[in-house]
Amino acid sequence: MAKKRAAKKASPAKRPPYRLKEIGDEQMSALQRSLRDAIYSGPRGIRKKLTGPFQIWLNAPELGMLAQAVGAHVRYKTSLSPRQSETAILATAHLWKAHYEWVAHAPQAEKAGVKPETIKAIQAGRTPKSAQKDELAILDFVKELYKTGRVGDKTYKRLNALFGDAGMVELVGIYCY
Repeated sequence: MAKKRAAKKASPAKRPPYRLKEIGDEQMSALQRSLRDAIYSGPRGIRKKLTGPFQIWLNAPELGMLAQAVGAHVRYKTSLSPRQSETAILATAHLWKAHYEWVAHAPQAEKAGVKPETIKAIQAGRTPKSAQKDELAILDFVKELYKTGRVGDKTYKRLNALFGDAGMVELVGIYCY
């Protein structure tokens, strides 16, 4: 019986239903419309509707205004290249098992220049054989940071040599966001 269970492939966990009601344009308060407009006028652009964290933030629009501004900054305005940022986002999405982030960012990562083999390896939790030197440093940094809550001198120096102090702070900002 146990052998039979082990032979069955584990199916992905079913996503539970949303607990928060979707807020459509016609239901939005002035503050919620301001948040929507801030998201649409930023680098993410206009969408058919707000989804993921953007929809959730409508329930607390003042927090949403701050969070979307931080998100836009760490995604589009750091010294890291889009490829490096997307590598960090995928590493974080994998470690936190953040399905929405993975689905939203895997195509962005490939578009930014992360090799498909590297993306698949990150998703599987393996060290990518085809990753670039800076991508491997990012992956090692995020794994160590999340595993231990800090990074050792060797890991820190390796990443700092690539990104400098400002880049290190921005990278942690990407992870935290």
